[in-house]
Amino acid sequence: MIEAVRNYHPYNAQEAADQIVMLDLMKRYDDIYERENQTVHMTASAWVVDPSRTKVLMAYHRIYNSWAWLGGHADGCRDLMSVAIREVKEESGLNNVRVIDPDIYSLEILTVDGHEKNGQYVPSHLHLNLTWLMEADPAEPIKAKEDENTAVAWFGLEEVYEKSTEPWFIERIYKKLNEKLKTIPG
Repeated sequence: MIEAVRNYHPYNAQEAADQIVMLDLMKRYDDIYERENQTVHMTASAWVVDPSRTKVLMAYHRIYNSWAWLGGHADGCRDLMSVAIREVKEESGLNNVRVIDPDIYSLEILTVDGHEKNGQYVPSHLHLNLTWLMEADPAEPIKAKEDENTAVAWFGLEEVYEKSTEPWFIERIYKKLNEKLKTIPG
């Protein structure tokens, strides 16, 4: 993954700055793929769009009380694209999801505030996140993963900005993902 992150061409200033820090942290920590590293660990996300690329799939996240993209922790797996695929299927109930491009679509360092999960306190930490662009059929049945989200739904690309309650994600991540989507040949 270090090589994939090193070879990634940043889309904007956020990605360029995060890429430098991400590479440094990936080299520094042997346990970067484990969430037992309570300071920083790897995660993978997916920007799941419909075939017309006018809708995006989101889940209402229990911890953050907001509509959010799909994704999760590496939990020891170093193939983060497979982590993103696994998380999409687990969090949405989708059986069929297609990776549009095997290369990283986006990278970002995400701050996570301290919170309770399964009765345990999780301290504030960083997620070194890699995102892949994926496609799914909105006619395929979807369902929430009750221990992580309360709902899953398709929204228009612009509607995402109204549904999310996390301003930083809207301004720095979701708008970037939608802008980049316009540059990808259909």
